[in-house]
Amino acid sequence: MDMRGIEEIIEVLERGGELTFEAFKMLMAADDGGVEMLRKAARECADRVYGREVYIRGLIEFTNYCGNDCLYCGIRRSNRNAERYRLTREQIMSCCEQGYELGFRTFVLQGGEDAYFTDERVCDIVSEIKRGYPDCAVTLSIGEKRRESYQAFFDAGADRYLLRHETANEEHYGRLHPPELSCADRKRCLWDLKEIGYQVGCGFMVGSPFQTLENIYEDLIFIKALEPHMVGIGPFIPQKDTPFGNMAAGTLDMTLRLLSIIRLMNPRVLLPATTALGTIDPRGRELGVMSGANVVMPNLSPVNVRDKYALYDNKICTGDEAAECKSCLSRRMESIGYKVVTARGDYKFI
Repeated sequence: MDMRGIEEIIEVLERGGELTFEAFKMLMAADDGGVEMLRKAARECADRVYGREVYIRGLIEFTNYCGNDCLYCGIRRSNRNAERYRLTREQIMSCCEQGYELGFRTFVLQGGEDAYFTDERVCDIVSEIKRGYPDCAVTLSIGEKRRESYQAFFDAGADRYLLRHETANEEHYGRLHPPELSCADRKRCLWDLKEIGYQVGCGFMVGSPFQTLENIYEDLIFIKALEPHMVGIGPFIPQKDTPFGNMAAGTLDMTLRLLSIIRLMNPRVLLPATTALGTIDPRGRELGVMSGANVVMPNLSPVNVRDKYALYDNKICTGDEAAECKSCLSRRMESIGYKVVTARGDYKFI
């Protein structure tokens, strides 16, 4: 492997230059020495912007009902084996109360595209959280909506919105989703969110069925163009009750390489070391941080519903109380020289 070539690609990225497809392929084929060079550059890049701090987000998975039928997802509407639940407004507020006492200053409300949670209900919940915890950020992750809905949530106090684009390639998108969903609509939602004023997060699954290197390169180019504040990537993990239940999972190695590339392409981005990464490898989240990530998301959902939010199989931490999740992650980050901080953890605009 041409180590000088890897070094030159890293230097181009650090200067804000373009990542060509040939350069991308070289990074994805690099040997251990090249990967270590890439990882080190990404980690130093994150440290320059954010220091040796890792932000925590309190994740509240408040509904696993979903009107969509995405082929990879365990809460797809066709999955008759899914045990459905919805948290009440009171339960959501209880999660926030517990999380606030533990030091969380960002709450992430994540759920399927559940028609029960109308715009009015979502706005009421967001408003109540902001009234009770005005120093906290509220992040929503509830799928594709009309621009008017996004505006209403923003006006109610929502600060951030996470919406994985899943793939920037229309053909690949069609192989992962039912016909009524389109890549163009998903991208339109992300542009709408950004124009409204949200801190916006996109992302994709690494190693999803039928994914090619060309697809991933398109994802990186789309991310570069969108300039999101957050990028969430994690390995594809099959869920047994979906059409992709027997497909191979994404790999740790490819996910870590892509975390580093995304960090170098987008130095200020907020980049999670995901639960999925921790699911495919016991040290996945630590390795994610060492590869350029700077966010972790402990679960604040009630323990009795966590295993029901089964987007994929064998998800970790479903039996842990919120305090256990936070203290475990704090110890893990300390073991690699990083500190979990309880600030809101906003995107660095300067």
